[in-house]
Amino acid sequence: MTKSSSRRALIWFRGDLRLDDNPALNFANDIGYELLPVYVHAPHEEGEWAPGGASRWWLHHSLDSLATSIESSGGKLLVRKSESTLHELRELIEVHQISAVFWNRRYELSFRERDEEIKKSLTALGLEVKSFNSHLLWEPWEVSTGESKPYQVFTPFWNKVSSFDAPPLARSPDKKVKWLAPLTASCDMTELKLLPELPWARSFPDHFRPGEEGARESLDKFVAVAAASYQSARDIPAQAGTSRLSPHLHFGEISVRRVWHEVQELLSKTRETKVRESLKTYLKEIAWREFAYHLLFHFPQTSNQPLRDAFRNFPWEESPEQLRAWQQGRTGYPIVDAGLRELWTTGYMHNRVRMIVASFLVKDLRISWLEGAKWFWDTLVDADLASNTLGWQWAGGCGADAAPYFRVFNPTLQGEKFDTDGDYVKRWIPELKNLPDKWIHKPWDAPPLVLSAAGVQLGKDYPHPIVDHKQARDAALAAFSKMKSYAKI
Repeated sequence: MTKSSSRRALIWFRGDLRLDDNPALNFANDIGYELLPVYVHAPHEEGEWAPGGASRWWLHHSLDSLATSIESSGGKLLVRKSESTLHELRELIEVHQISAVFWNRRYELSFRERDEEIKKSLTALGLEVKSFNSHLLWEPWEVSTGESKPYQVFTPFWNKVSSFDAPPLARSPDKKVKWLAPLTASCDMTELKLLPELPWARSFPDHFRPGEEGARESLDKFVAVAAASYQSARDIPAQAGTSRLSPHLHFGEISVRRVWHEVQELLSKTRETKVRESLKTYLKEIAWREFAYHLLFHFPQTSNQPLRDAFRNFPWEESPEQLRAWQQGRTGYPIVDAGLRELWTTGYMHNRVRMIVASFLVKDLRISWLEGAKWFWDTLVDADLASNTLGWQWAGGCGADAAPYFRVFNPTLQGEKFDTDGDYVKRWIPELKNLPDKWIHKPWDAPPLVLSAAGVQLGKDYPHPIVDHKQARDAALAAFSKMKSYAKI
């Protein structure tokens, strides 16, 4: 194969399923290429962290949305299923006389290694090959300590990136895209077999709208309504106090640069102190996502191994029964169970509740953080390897900027603090909806007459707690205290 003299470029879509602020697309379009939009489905190349069930559901609908957007602008998304992305790209390059291939970068190790091989192979054929940053505000290698080392604590990372110039502005294509008509057949979306065979995701559409338009709606709603009170409302799971942009960002349906700059624009227009603090807090959360990618890039082993070596031999418990009770939301602790039932029903869990259920798994049950990470990976529509890894290692105390070993969330107190009226619990655990607020987070303490009046029989309608929190906390602290590197935790 030799380099074609045509002005045809292949745009390889991956985790950037949008047309707005798509650097690879904009670059090729600015030069004047005819563009062949391609998505190659090769999940086995992602190794053990291939998309889970909820992510596959989202991917199906996101690809469908992208295909519709491209068709409405005069093109056609070419979807292919392959055992080898490189083989598929080379075939499409040959058939369509492509002279350039452009894509936006991914940062997981499996993608980096695969992409490097593809770039070398295509460059050797004489093609122009470029990759771009569409997923982050700052590349992982652009942020380092004074000793040129990666950060492992968020605050200094945040201080460093706060001193940088603002990320480039987001932009749409400056001129109409000239799409190249595919000369080969495209897979029907159903051939990718992304949708679950069992109808467990049937209620997902009631809570989310995958695709670029859905992402735009979520950002507009957040900026107009929830952003002003984000700092206080974000911890209340019964309220719509967060942006819920995480799945849209993960699949690249909206650019993080657009989110960043639109929130910054809102910040520049307001002088109200509480609103400004809320917006600053949200921007800091965006930076936490950047920190997660920074860590995964520099410490790729952490997707399976603790960052802190002292935890390699931590005495985790193996209890399939307790793990299953946790997964099913049958632990006997209402705030924990509500979160896990929300997850199963909607493919999502409120962030405050994620911290509570994670702490319960790794501290109360002393089951490995990796078991929790795997469950979230399969059931979250926003399952993201960088964020999932950072979050679970934070909860387990074994990662960067981790929660201190002595921080063991009390699920009852957490529920009483952040779900004071029990609205969240009553929504997801209807068998407890008639319990008075005083007992909603500790039904085991409710008098028998109160339980009877509420129609609740513990052990039948709702389980007894599977562990005693105080005893579990003491056992967890004892296990931590036996670690040889205890003083370094």
